[in-house]
Amino acid sequence: MKKKAEDEKPYYIEKCPVIRALDILGGKWRLAIIWELSHYESIRYNELKRHLCGITNIMLTRSLQALEQHGLVERKEFCQIPPHVEYSITESCKALLPALEIINEWGKTRAELNKNQL
Repeated sequence: MKKKAEDEKPYYIEKCPVIRALDILGGKWRLAIIWELSHYESIRYNELKRHLCGITNIMLTRSLQALEQHGLVERKEFCQIPPHVEYSITESCKALLPALEIINEWGKTRAELNKNQL
């Protein structure tokens, strides 16, 4: 009996573009990170963390690494005193921004509807 490799993706992820996209973008913080990064040409780690209320250092680091691995975020190290790192979105990631704008508008509408129901 063969064991499935832990890093092997299920078949449906390879066949369904929506599931493939959600596999890359899913999670509580990834879209929020992309959205925040989209407002800056580049931003330092701690400044980004201050803009994302509630995210832990570990979650931010892991999310940035995953987004970088998928080619959506670029990490640039500056070897100066003091050394620092800046993050920015890639050209590939910029293609997502119209979809995030739509999600942003939808979220605003939902917030207004909820406010009016109270």
